[in-house]
Amino acid sequence: MKRAEAAMTSMLTVAGIGHFARPEVFDSIVPPQLGNRRFWTYASGAAELSCAALLAVPATRRAGGLCTAALMVAVYPANIYSVRKFWNNPTARTVALVRLPLQIPLIRTSLKIAKSHQGT
Repeated sequence: MKRAEAAMTSMLTVAGIGHFARPEVFDSIVPPQLGNRRFWTYASGAAELSCAALLAVPATRRAGGLCTAALMVAVYPANIYSVRKFWNNPTARTVALVRLPLQIPLIRTSLKIAKSHQGT
C-alpha cells in the first residue's frame, strides 16, 4: 500500500470510529435541514469505514478511491454549515474555515488512488 493510500485509509478509519465513539461532536455540524442528525452522523461514519475498507484491499482500491472522492463531496455541505454555525467563535470558525480547502486535496488524492488502480 502506497503512502497516500495508507494515510487516507487511516484517516477514514479514525474519523469513522469517531462518529460512533463521540457522535455528539458530529451531530452538531449536520445541517438541521437534513433532519435526524444522529442518523446522518452514523451514516457518514459507516460510509467512512466502508471507504477505508475498500481502500485497504488492493482488489477494491479503485472503487474505494472513487467512493471516497464522492464522500468528500457529499460531506462538504456540513463543512460549509459549520463555518456559518461557528462564525462568532473565533477558534471554532478558524478550524471550520481550514477544513473547507482541505477537502480539495482529499478529493484529488482519492481520485489519484482510483486512477492508479484502473484495470487492477
